[in-house]
Amino acid sequence: MNIFHRLLCRSSMWEKTSATRIVPWALSGLDLGADTVEIGPGYGANVSALLARTSALTGVEIDPVLAARLRDRHGAAMTVIDGDGAEMPLPTGRFDSVVCFTMLHHVPTPGRQDAVFAEALRVLRPGGVFAGSDGLDGRMFRLMHLGDTCVPVPPETAADRLRRIGFTDVEIDTGASSFRFRARRPE
Repeated sequence: MNIFHRLLCRSSMWEKTSATRIVPWALSGLDLGADTVEIGPGYGANVSALLARTSALTGVEIDPVLAARLRDRHGAAMTVIDGDGAEMPLPTGRFDSVVCFTMLHHVPTPGRQDAVFAEALRVLRPGGVFAGSDGLDGRMFRLMHLGDTCVPVPPETAADRLRRIGFTDVEIDTGASSFRFRARRPE
């Protein structure tokens, strides 16, 4: 991430935005169950909001520096695993829910994004939910990501991509600057 993006994502302002707007909107009406995985927790902006909705939280973070920071800040409240969301070192069918917020556009290719979706499906128990949100492509979005990996997920293709992976009950909702998704692993 570029320096602006790093400063924003680790700010208390972003944590408050995530806790009061992003996570509540993305997860509105959903029960995460007792055991949740967050793919790409980054600086941990969502940790408190997620712990208010689930009993056990595991974060899978690809950046070892951010994973270490998460352990220092939240290690007593969550399990942090160094790993790639497209190849999670987690058991099949263990989790009630998998979530990710504002990180899919940092996955370098649509194929790799689909691998993240497939891994979410794999680690979910039957009936488990995969949910989250990501930003919408646009001039300001691209400007904020100058020098970053930025491969936006078009919301108009997301439902078909999730269904192709094997998810059911797929829902996509678009807001002013982001979209949310929800999908289930079949029973």
